[in-house]
Amino acid sequence: MTTTFAFIFPGQGSQFIGMGKDLAEAYPAAREVFEIVDASLQQDLSRLIWEGTDDELKLTANTQPALMAVSLAAIRALQSEGVSLDQAAFVAGHSLGEYSALAASGAIELADAARILRIRGNAMQAAVPAGEGAMAALLGATPEQAVALCELGRAEGGICEIANDNAPGQIVISGSKAAVELAASKTGEVGIKKAMMLPVSAPFHCSMMQPAADEMMSALSDIEIKAPVVPLIANVTAAPTSDPAEIRGHLIEQVCGQVRWRESVEFMVSQGIELTVEAGAGKVLSVMNRRTAKEIEGLTLGTPEDIESVAKRLG
Repeated sequence: MTTTFAFIFPGQGSQFIGMGKDLAEAYPAAREVFEIVDASLQQDLSRLIWEGTDDELKLTANTQPALMAVSLAAIRALQSEGVSLDQAAFVAGHSLGEYSALAASGAIELADAARILRIRGNAMQAAVPAGEGAMAALLGATPEQAVALCELGRAEGGICEIANDNAPGQIVISGSKAAVELAASKTGEVGIKKAMMLPVSAPFHCSMMQPAADEMMSALSDIEIKAPVVPLIANVTAAPTSDPAEIRGHLIEQVCGQVRWRESVEFMVSQGIELTVEAGAGKVLSVMNRRTAKEIEGLTLGTPEDIESVAKRLG
């Protein structure tokens, strides 16, 4: 019996030193991905990924192309085992993972994806001076409670917006430091258990990122986007699209827009998705998805052993 599945691609926070090295050693197709990314960035990024320091890898401008490279290496390794990407019903990625999804599905060339993510990482880092923005995770909050809390945070004129709706009870807010800290101090007023300030370098996915969105509009106008071989479930709409112009627009909106991951998973389930295959580093999304839909099975695609077992399952 055929399983209806989607390929999903992780975002920032999943990275670790050494990720993807065993894939590159085991699969020539995976090794080639790292070679193309290194050449397109004119940097030995693969060496940084495998032998560098956490601090280097954590720099947004390195993290973004690095995670995409590992995701694509996993996909190419799986393809070399005879699994075709168009066996999936959808692709979806969390934040920068959306670029990995588009590269995997043939909508963006691998070298272009690496270059655009380097630009995106630098632009997001530069959009807000250090120390002026903040993000906080709300534990046990509903979307309605998060909206109410953001209103309290904005009471003194700062920016406070929902950045990520990841899963039930797992919402992240983003904005100006004063407004997010004010919101975090008022969780009890709207019935939220707790807010945890996050150790991030910038307030991602909020309107303070507008300078980065403007830069991405310019950068994305220079690259070709084709229709993906299977529809992409976009972060900003939680709905499928295969239209290149629409995809380009969504990628620009995504810089300031909310990552609607919970709704994306709910949409997948509504379309009969029984299984997700998380391509790349770690299993953050697979664990998160179970909070949204207990019935959805999650497989990971990060090691040669994973490649073999997933190829057997999907073959």
